[in-house]
Amino acid sequence: MTAAAIIAIAIAALVVLFAVVLLTSARKSDVRGAGALSRETRKRDKDSLIDGPVVTGKDVERAAVAAREQSLVAAAPTVPTVWVAPDREEIGVSRRQFLNRATVTLMSAGLGTFAAAGFVAFLWPTAVPVFGGKVNVGKLNDILSSIRSNSGFFYSSSARSYLTVYPPEALPKAKGVANYKPLLDGLSQGLIAMYQKCPHLGCRVPQCPSSQWFECPCHGSQYNRVGEKKGGPAPRGMDHFAITISASGDVVIDTSTVFTGAPIGTNTTGQEAEGPHCITGGGHH
Repeated sequence: MTAAAIIAIAIAALVVLFAVVLLTSARKSDVRGAGALSRETRKRDKDSLIDGPVVTGKDVERAAVAAREQSLVAAAPTVPTVWVAPDREEIGVSRRQFLNRATVTLMSAGLGTFAAAGFVAFLWPTAVPVFGGKVNVGKLNDILSSIRSNSGFFYSSSARSYLTVYPPEALPKAKGVANYKPLLDGLSQGLIAMYQKCPHLGCRVPQCPSSQWFECPCHGSQYNRVGEKKGGPAPRGMDHFAITISASGDVVIDTSTVFTGAPIGTNTTGQEAEGPHCITGGGHH
């Protein structure tokens, strides 16, 4: 017997032996594949069927439905509500209408508040005198010092007036001018007050330090240092306010009354331009 035959016989014997061992192991195992039940398990299932009734999934569902129905409580009977038609204006408000109404409402409220505040402010007394009443513009010595340091003029914004020195030597002539009679108390104490508005068209007339006159920048009207007209289209001299000087030296300008300026041709001081004009034009009248 050759070696090859011996090897073939040995392999065949091993295969047969392996098959016998595998068959024996399968018989001893209770598991016959995936999902297979053992003999003992099947026996217990049979015993349970004998001992009690079989409960299926449908039976469980029916029991749950019955339990829910028994737990429900019937609602109490109610009276039907009468239907009311909705307001067409309320349900029909567009975004534009809403914004328009809100704008009108807010503007009305703002204007009403502003008007109320203005009315209260009008009735509320002011602590400091303002234009339209008697305005204290300071002490006489301080005003005279300011006039000298400010090239001959003193301006009060609260009184809307200019103050200048009225020369005492011109007082006799002033007494002969009817327009100066209400001003004589102030003139005799060396001061005269001019309203800042030009008699022509109401522009504010500034002083000209070089000419020592008042010269209107609007239409060229010119006035000397005490407000008497020297040139331009103005119909008269600058208007005035009365001045009172208290015993303590307080200078008070009464802005409640405007006194008409002196007529054209009045020249109580004889003052001519003392330098170049700030506003060109305006001949003598």
